[in-house]
Amino acid sequence: MKAMGIDFGLKRIGVALSDETKFLASPYTVYHREQMEEDLNYLANLIISQKVDEVVCGLPLTMSGKEEDIAVETREFMNKLINQTNIKITFVDERLSSVMAEEILKERERDWRKRKQKLDAVAASIILQDYLDRR
Repeated sequence: MKAMGIDFGLKRIGVALSDETKFLASPYTVYHREQMEEDLNYLANLIISQKVDEVVCGLPLTMSGKEEDIAVETREFMNKLINQTNIKITFVDERLSSVMAEEILKERERDWRKRKQKLDAVAASIILQDYLDRR
């Protein structure tokens, strides 16, 4: 079974997957959000097709560690995913994951448009890899 990392956003959801041993996380895709039902169905189908047994979702916090509106929306969305799939979801602090992802992509890709297309999936892989390393 695999773990899935999610970098939740209002417009896009970055997705990363681990290998079968849950040792290494890799960027998988960036899903462009549509409507809540379609978004949840997409992730539920991905969980089934990729044989995922746990989800790690980045929780956006302020630099002082407080939850603001986007963190509340993240929790609400993920609770709906739990209700639909009955999957275990762990929330982790995602502060600076997008900054780290941008730095990684700058080294590999010069074109900022191409970097932007990959950014959320790379951020999801950073969130997931941090979780896997701490286990």
